[in-house]
Amino acid sequence: MATSPNTPHFLIIDARFYVDLADELVAGATAELEARGATFERISVPGVLEIPSALAMAILSQEDRPRYDGYVLLGCVIRGETSHYDIVANESARAVMMLAIDEAIAVGNGILTCETGEQAWVRARVAGRNKGGTAAAAAFEMALLRRKFGLTDD
Repeated sequence: MATSPNTPHFLIIDARFYVDLADELVAGATAELEARGATFERISVPGVLEIPSALAMAILSQEDRPRYDGYVLLGCVIRGETSHYDIVANESARAVMMLAIDEAIAVGNGILTCETGEQAWVRARVAGRNKGGTAAAAAFEMALLRRKFGLTDD
């Protein structure tokens, strides 16, 4: 699809560990970006801990040719019987925030951290809290802010 150079273009990175939840989050995000006239690409990673690595790779891939105005990060961590939940939730959030600040990128963080699958669905469902759409809206607004501060090649 041919787009204007001023059309915002985003990368959606979704974690596939909970496939159905990921698909619902992506549905909300893509609907929001389309409603705002933005374009997007999507890549998938196995789990939430892989999202920061994929984000770092995407940032590095842009050094010679900027392609993305922002990033929408989607996934879910559901508490289990061990402390693994805390590690995944905390370390992924820390790494995403570090990249967002260090690289001054526009990020919409839609990585859910929930106690139960039921809580996750309430937040993910497009007809519910639509956190995928919320994350996409945040990324879009932050991309506009980057433009306002002259941090784009436009």
